[in-house]
Amino acid sequence: MIFWMGVIALLPLRMPLGLSTAGEASEALPFGLSMGELQTWTLVYLGLSSLAFVVVWVLGYLRR
Repeated sequence: MIFWMGVIALLPLRMPLGLSTAGEASEALPFGLSMGELQTWTLVYLGLSSLAFVVVWVLGYLRR
């Protein structure tokens, strides 16, 4: 029941529930980014979050 309420809430926004081509996906990218920019910033985010994860674990190990 709750799932369908979420789907119904998306319908007035005219958001697609599925994409059939890669071209459709590139038209709906957030913040006006191109596909290359989105990939670059995603890798930057993943790299920084991985680095933070390792730093937290190393500091925890050294404090033991």
